[in-house]
Amino acid sequence: MELHRQELSTLLKISASLWVIWGLVHAIAGILTLSGDTASAIAGIADAVDPATLLIEYPDAVGAIVNQHGFNLLWGGIVTVIGGLFIWRRNVTAIFVSALVGGLFDLGYFIFVDPGGYNKFLPWVGMPIISTISIVFSFYVYCQNRFS
Repeated sequence: MELHRQELSTLLKISASLWVIWGLVHAIAGILTLSGDTASAIAGIADAVDPATLLIEYPDAVGAIVNQHGFNLLWGGIVTVIGGLFIWRRNVTAIFVSALVGGLFDLGYFIFVDPGGYNKFLPWVGMPIISTISIVFSFYVYCQNRFS
């Protein structure tokens, strides 16, 4: 089934909008992770785990690793927000950069966090769904080669 130019444009705008949402959620999560103490940050990340079991004294190295994770969430979120804005304007490079950054972030989540059931469904498990839809829609439009 071949879509018309307007339908392809709509798919691209949906993809762009979803990347902006994805990016904002991750940037905010990064800020929250960086702004709290280590125990609170870990409890925020692993929100399906009883917080009482996570409120322990962590070594400084764990705090550094958690802060590095927060920094990565922040920059990854910012990159995909910017990418979403450029995708809206039909920028091919932004399609690939957003897919690479957001897709690999969510792949790591899917491999290491999701199988253990450490997170609640929303917003965390919903984010890989959003990034997958964004990637599929934008790559479909890219493959149709209709950016005019």
